Amino acid sequence: MTTVVYILTALKPGIDRDEYERFEREIDYPFTAKLKTITSYRIHRLTEPVPFEGGPWDYIERIEVTDRAAYEAELSTSAKDLIELIHNKYLDESKLKFIWSTSIDP
Repeated sequence: MTTVVYILTALKPGIDRDEYERFEREIDYPFTAKLKTITSYRIHRLTEPVPFEGGPWDYIERIEVTDRAAYEAELSTSAKDLIELIHNKYLDESKLKFIWSTSIDP
């Protein structure tokens, strides 16, 4: 079974969507590809409102990890500076929603 976290995110007011997406393509994706605990990472722009309390959100991230504890440890060390940059510059932290799951393999 595979562990996957989905993260609903919203941009801070005034943040340009194109600038954020360029940052994701040029900085975040290449950095994340080097992390040992992440086997797949993609961000998706939401095209319709999500019917959950706490929104609205702009994106959903899908992150497939080898192990949740190891992933969280790696983020707190190797990715700490990048996570802080993303959260300080782009994302509205009050709207982050984490949804942890285990995939049901065929």
